[in-house]
Amino acid sequence: MTGLVYKSTGSWYTVKSEQGDFIECRMKGKFRIKGIKSTNPIAVGDIVDYELEESSDTVTGTIHHIHDRKNYIVRKSVNLSHQMHIIASNIDRVFLLVTINNPPTTFNFIDRFLVTAEAYGIETILVFNKIDTFDEATLDEQLYMQHVYQEIGYKCLRVSSTEMKGIEELKEMMIGKVSMFSGHSGVGKSTLVNAMEPSLHLKTKTISEASKQGQHTTTFAEMYDLSFDAKIIDTPGIKGFGIVDMEKEEISGYFPEFFKLKEHCKFNNCLHKDEPKCAVKEALERDEIAWSRYNSYLKLLEGDDENYRTDIHNEDRAISDENRK
Repeated sequence: MTGLVYKSTGSWYTVKSEQGDFIECRMKGKFRIKGIKSTNPIAVGDIVDYELEESSDTVTGTIHHIHDRKNYIVRKSVNLSHQMHIIASNIDRVFLLVTINNPPTTFNFIDRFLVTAEAYGIETILVFNKIDTFDEATLDEQLYMQHVYQEIGYKCLRVSSTEMKGIEELKEMMIGKVSMFSGHSGVGKSTLVNAMEPSLHLKTKTISEASKQGQHTTTFAEMYDLSFDAKIIDTPGIKGFGIVDMEKEEISGYFPEFFKLKEHCKFNNCLHKDEPKCAVKEALERDEIAWSRYNSYLKLLEGDDENYRTDIHNEDRAISDENRK
C-alpha cells in the first residue's frame, strides 16, 4: 500500500492512505537513502509503501520503502553537527515568514534559508507578517527589506492575520500545491494557518517579552489538508539555520544576483572575496548588490556557524515518544 507521510514524531509516522485513512506506522529496519546522513530517514511529505499490521488492538503499519523525493529542505541536526535533519520533502513552495522586531528576523537568517532552498530547487516566497503592528520606523525597515529581495527576483507578500490583510492572495498562491511555512518561533506561522483555515485550531502562544522570541508551539512538522485544495506543512520554529554539505565554490551560485555576474569575473573560480577584477565586488561598490547579502555570503564562505542555533526539536521528540509507550 502507498501513502503520504503527514506527521513524524521520531519513531512513529502518521501516513494517509490513498483511500484517505490515517494510519500510524513504524519504520522497518534502518533506511539508508542514497548516502544521506540524516537523523530522520522519513520526513513529512514523503511518499511511502507500507504494510498493515493487525496483530494488536489497533491497526498500525510498517513502512518498508520510500519513493524518490522531488526535493527536500534540511537544517543541521541539533546534536550532530555533520548530520542533517530533513524538515520536509516533496514541497512545491516554501513561505518564509519574516517579522521585523516581534521577534526580529535578520538578513543573515533569511539568506541562509534562501541559499538552502535554492540548492534544493524549492521556490521561496517571503511573507512579511504582523504588518498591523508597525510604527513608521518599523515600516521603513520592512519596506527596505522587501525591496532588497524583490530586486533579486523573490516574490514578497505583506500580511496580517489579525486584520486578514493579504490572506486571500496567500491562499491563491497555495491552491493545488504542497506548501511549507517556516521561520523563527513566534513569527505567527500557526496563527496564519488558523486565519486561512479556522477549523484547524492550531495552538498559538505569545512572544516572550524578555527575549522577543517565540515560544515553541509546533513541536513537529505536520501536514494539513486545507479546504481550498491546498496542503500546508507547518514546521517547528527554527532559531538558527546551518548550511549543510556545500562547497565554498558552490555558494555564490545560490545567490541569483551573484550568479548572473559570475561570467564577468576575471577568474572562473572567483570567490568574490580578494580576487582582482571581480564583477560581484564591482557591482557591490556601485550599490547594485545589497551589502547585507554580501555580508551573509562572506559568513557562509567562512563557515561562520558560531551564531547558529536550533530549536528544541530532539528534546520534544523524545518526550513525545515516551508518551506513546
